[in-house]
Amino acid sequence: MGNLYDTILSLCNDKGIRPGRLCDELGLSRGLMTDLKMERKKTVNAQTAQKIAAYFGVSVGYLLGEEESRDVLEEVDIAFYGDFRELSQEDKETVREMVRLMRSRREKKD
Repeated sequence: MGNLYDTILSLCNDKGIRPGRLCDELGLSRGLMTDLKMERKKTVNAQTAQKIAAYFGVSVGYLLGEEESRDVLEEVDIAFYGDFRELSQEDKETVREMVRLMRSRREKKD
């Protein structure tokens, strides 16, 4: 299992935000990031992991260092393989973005 803080920091850097902003946007304590950074905590609860993973569009397994692939939407590619491979890159990204949006809406309902 990888270091959770380093994974989150890398995802934040990729998105061009700081961990504090992530916490603010998800309603998490900034102290959580400090605890992870200082290794007072090694992991987070399932609900928090799901929120963070959904925010970045990665799987919980990737977030927790249990999976190498960071693209939670590979399953979309596989599920629609026959038709999906016929789409342009732009259309593929549109489909992926729609899945991200639906997951985000579901998160807000829960």
